[in-house]
Amino acid sequence: MSSNSVRLAVDAMGGDFGPSVVVPGALQGARETGAKVLLVGIEEEIRKVLAELKAEDGEGSLYEVVNATQTIEMTDKPSEVVRGKRDSSMHVACKLVRQGEADAFISAGNSGVAYACGMFIIGRIPGVERPALASLMPTEKSPMLLLDVGANVECRPHHLFQFAVMGSTFVKDILGYEEPRVALLSNGEEEGKGNPLVKESYDLLKQAAHINFIGNAEGSDLFTGDVDVVVCDGFVGNVALKLSEGLAKSMTNLLKRELTSNGVMPKLGAMLSIPAFKSFKKVVDYAEYGGAPLLGLKGIAIVCHGKSNAKAITSALKLANSYIEKGTQQRLVEAISANEELSSYAMSL
Repeated sequence: MSSNSVRLAVDAMGGDFGPSVVVPGALQGARETGAKVLLVGIEEEIRKVLAELKAEDGEGSLYEVVNATQTIEMTDKPSEVVRGKRDSSMHVACKLVRQGEADAFISAGNSGVAYACGMFIIGRIPGVERPALASLMPTEKSPMLLLDVGANVECRPHHLFQFAVMGSTFVKDILGYEEPRVALLSNGEEEGKGNPLVKESYDLLKQAAHINFIGNAEGSDLFTGDVDVVVCDGFVGNVALKLSEGLAKSMTNLLKRELTSNGVMPKLGAMLSIPAFKSFKKVVDYAEYGGAPLLGLKGIAIVCHGKSNAKAITSALKLANSYIEKGTQQRLVEAISANEELSSYAMSL
């Protein structure tokens, strides 16, 4: 599929900053990819931002405004939104994907609602019981994928097995890794370590013919670059993700403080280190990665951080566009189908 035929449904009301950040980020994503963005939300608010950006002048082909009269609050329960807020920006955007009027859905809104809308409006790939939220994360060498990072707090072994199948397929296509190294997140590298979920999932993954399973990975292995896909349940994954984000932020602040508050020489060293700091910031900045794909749906969904800035929204659109152009969705379907027998066996246990 060529870029100029791609249509991306963007929840313009999502995130902590709404249209003021989402709209400019989405427009920049359209400029960089050639895709058309469908800005879904309260039309008056969206057009106000467009007017401030002067986007009406010669850029009308980049976007279309789709009116949705209801908004979603962070306190809204997912089930209530799916049933009761059918004219919310997230509900309408997912409906556009289901009806084939959009190729992907992007939102920085309530992640629980995004998951529910994806599940019940877009629907799941046949054979997938639980879609997984997957996050690209920086390492010493190249990015790795961690999943699930919060969509499924409680999992069974066949869920983790399918997460591994989908994660491996995703990084092959999107990151170009030929034989992605897949590991289970555990409290020890040795076989036999971990809780019952990890141990049973380990036995399943050893039998998978199409996965390069390398065993368990400890928390200290996440950022070495020696593993490409790390699989866990959503509770553990979300803690690991938030811990990583917090650590990166605290380390950056600590370095700044130490280099700028202890005399002339440290300050001079800090000035000389500016290029290195910029490179470091780029590596650890979540905005570089855009959002987390929700793997396992019939359509493409990218869930962004609630505090996403315009750059993060742009990155999310670029990720969605790449996902579409590479045909990754079809390969996810094929990968799940190829492992159907082992999945069915695992479900029966």
